[in-house]
Amino acid sequence: MLLIAFLLAGLLPALLVSLLSFYQARQALRIEIQHDLQTTGKAVAEHIDRVLFERIQNITSWSQLAIMQDMQIGDIDKRLSIFLAETGRSYAGQYASIDVVDLESRVIASSKPANIGQLLGTPPVWMSFQENKHPIIIYHLTNQQLMISAPVISQITLQPLGHLVATFNWHVIGNMLDHAAQHSTELALVDSRGHLLAQSNNWSDKKHSLHTRAPLASTLPTTDWQIILNKDHDVAVAPVHRLGLIFVVLLGLILGFSLLLVRPIGQNISRPLEALTRYVQRLRQPDAVPPVLSGPSEVQALHQAFTRMTEELAESEQQLTQAAKLAVVGEMAAAMSHEVRTPLGILRSSADVLLREPQLSSDGREVLGFIISETERLNKLVSALIDSARPRLPNKIPLELQSHLQHVTAMLQNQAASRNIALSLHGEKPVTVAADQDQMTQVLLNLLMNAIQILPEGGHIDIRLSTHDNNALISVADNGPGVPLSQQPHLFEAFFTQRAGGVGLGLAVVKQIVEAHGGKISYCTSQWQGAQFNLTFPLSSE
Repeated sequence: MLLIAFLLAGLLPALLVSLLSFYQARQALRIEIQHDLQTTGKAVAEHIDRVLFERIQNITSWSQLAIMQDMQIGDIDKRLSIFLAETGRSYAGQYASIDVVDLESRVIASSKPANIGQLLGTPPVWMSFQENKHPIIIYHLTNQQLMISAPVISQITLQPLGHLVATFNWHVIGNMLDHAAQHSTELALVDSRGHLLAQSNNWSDKKHSLHTRAPLASTLPTTDWQIILNKDHDVAVAPVHRLGLIFVVLLGLILGFSLLLVRPIGQNISRPLEALTRYVQRLRQPDAVPPVLSGPSEVQALHQAFTRMTEELAESEQQLTQAAKLAVVGEMAAAMSHEVRTPLGILRSSADVLLREPQLSSDGREVLGFIISETERLNKLVSALIDSARPRLPNKIPLELQSHLQHVTAMLQNQAASRNIALSLHGEKPVTVAADQDQMTQVLLNLLMNAIQILPEGGHIDIRLSTHDNNALISVADNGPGVPLSQQPHLFEAFFTQRAGGVGLGLAVVKQIVEAHGGKISYCTSQWQGAQFNLTFPLSSE
């Protein structure tokens, strides 16, 4: 009896502590997994909403382009069809077809030549709304295709000429769900009635599972759509079940030591999970810092997996933002290439012809000079937009950097001297890299011109060339005002500029060119508290 009483006195408290520790760990893990599902669902819902919103914005902006007026003449020169085909290809399979139809639903122009002249059949209307005062119609989802329509208005009569109809490939939404799904997580997109609109390949709608819902944002009239996430219950709590089995085995071995051992073990499990939970709750706050890695291997693996996932989500969000900016640049470049360069060429040619007139007055020649210089400036702006949207692949050849830097510096000596700015070049020895000479010139001119334009008179620019670890290093430093710390993370983003009248594409293009050469570019404060750009290129193996 004493032995039994001793065993019970030692076993029951240990068992109780073990059960409490198991319950705390299980609850903390369930909370963590639920929050993980909510975070994933919110991210996927925002992504889907952003994609659908961008598609509607595409249709709205395309329908207002001047090239759409070609449907009044039946697109006889096929300019509109070529534009639609190039636009469809630029979106890499997201559109099954893009068609322009007249008021009788007959296809005038299309990204698919076979559709021209055919009657375009549409499913029943699913929803309609106003986007920037322009009516948008979305038709019912059919055969994994979503048709979106916007009217094309005559710029002369202000009456409808027809419609621009884009057929969106709905598999894109399914691919997003597949990309976000894990081996034990299932995702689906449903409407307000619970009808399944899209789902991941592993979707099974299991009843015994952890699940959550995430509504789409309010940028579309689809606020009743939701993302459903399911996670198999057994898989979700498997780490805790393994931990419970370990507790039971240890309980039979430690007996009288259970009071001393079970509590530390329970705390060793629950504290990292609670710290991770607190980190998750403060994830969107700027002072959120990941907790120190601790606890059993399962908890550490969960900690590492979640930390990695948050980093990947932040990186994906940044990439999506950059991709959206570049998409805007691409649309602007396409529009300006079609609509601006032709009249600019006519203006330049006309000015050149007038300059040859012998009786032209000096005032007339001065005005023509203004026309030529301004058309050149606009042409350079169009070129900058096109370069940033569709950068050319580098034609790499062995390039000796020391002599190339001397050539570029000599090109800018007069311009720098006119503002009393000193240019100095320091190089250890000849350095050869594999690079495109024109693009390398563009990179160096961009950096030096930016420094010359922002420096006051009497400024100084220092250019240094060196090698380190089989890499060529170029630094361009100045003694100007530099870049504020708050603006430094945005230096290489499109449309970011510190200079009045600047477009903000120069450094974005520079970064694209440097990375296309396998190099890196970074910013730091120079020794004179000004700006310093550091470029790294791999040395040529030839």
